[in-house]
Amino acid sequence: MNIERKILLNPGPATTTDTVKLAQVVPDICPREKEFAGMMKQLRDDLVRVAHGDLSKHTAVLFCGSGTINIDICLNSLLPADKKVLVVNNGAYSTRAVEVCEYYGLPHIDLKFSVYELPDLSVIEKTLSDNPDIALVYTTHHETGTGILNPIREIGKIAHSHGAVFVVDTTSSLGMIPFDIGKDNVDFCMASAQKGLQAMTGLSFIIGDESLIRASRDYPKRSYYCNLYLQYDYFEKTGEMHFTPPVQTVYAARQALDEYFAVGEEAKFARHKRVFEAIHKGLQELGLQYAIKREWQSGLVVSVLYPDDPLWDFDKVHDYCYERGFTIYPGKISTTNTFRLCALGEIDVEDIERFFEVMREAVLKY
Repeated sequence: MNIERKILLNPGPATTTDTVKLAQVVPDICPREKEFAGMMKQLRDDLVRVAHGDLSKHTAVLFCGSGTINIDICLNSLLPADKKVLVVNNGAYSTRAVEVCEYYGLPHIDLKFSVYELPDLSVIEKTLSDNPDIALVYTTHHETGTGILNPIREIGKIAHSHGAVFVVDTTSSLGMIPFDIGKDNVDFCMASAQKGLQAMTGLSFIIGDESLIRASRDYPKRSYYCNLYLQYDYFEKTGEMHFTPPVQTVYAARQALDEYFAVGEEAKFARHKRVFEAIHKGLQELGLQYAIKREWQSGLVVSVLYPDDPLWDFDKVHDYCYERGFTIYPGKISTTNTFRLCALGEIDVEDIERFFEVMREAVLKY
């Protein structure tokens, strides 16, 4: 098949290989067949390996949905009765976790920091000391809205010193930059197939400590579809999802994982890094500035400030680039006008160099 290649510089879904796309073209199969369940079991184990988990301790639980379903599941499933959530919040995606707490009526503290800066560890420490009823600490590893990378290893150490479970949204970092669920003091991490794995939308997963999942069986039941223990238990008993899985999307994820391990994480991480450096080089040549200090950036997303020019029109620049095969994306900083350029997906330096040729044309035109 001749599939037109698009370069997605948005923060997901990412540019995929044709082999991942075509992996969805399979004979129809009932997802209750043993053949499919066996593939799901291997898929779950391989996802644990991506997070450098221990298969005697950690497991992966799969769900239908975008990455946000994981936030919902972890928060509503892993909070014991009469306990509180601490959300370490310095961006749009941790703010989303606060909104989930609000919708479920979960007791929580929204510990806000500037979206332009790293969280203050001393403030986190004091908050936990002052609130011994905090049982779950939540934050985002890579705040995709800005490109900032949070110090999760340090936050996790503080959380554990106070007896709290540490849950981290790794949706836009897992499989693209170094992460080790054990060394980083993380109890649960989460992601969706269309980002670091470079697969398709519709499949998300939570990787975490099985003993903590089993303990959550006795916690308040706040959701039926989005309950971590219920899904985990069904997987363990049957090898299947509790409800109908996105069959073709699972096949694509299987292919994407095969390609991930074939390339090797070091080579994949290095490619994302050189794409990120190429983005910075192109921005410098165009005279464009970024919103987050370079040393705090993740190596995956650059939040670019709008030029100080009354003629600048993001929508026109976007459309010009899009018509030529490149997708750029608006920013998520409410107080500043930005757009984002991302080093996700199956792209490399030559793609970025071609993009900046087009971007330069667009800037000159508009």
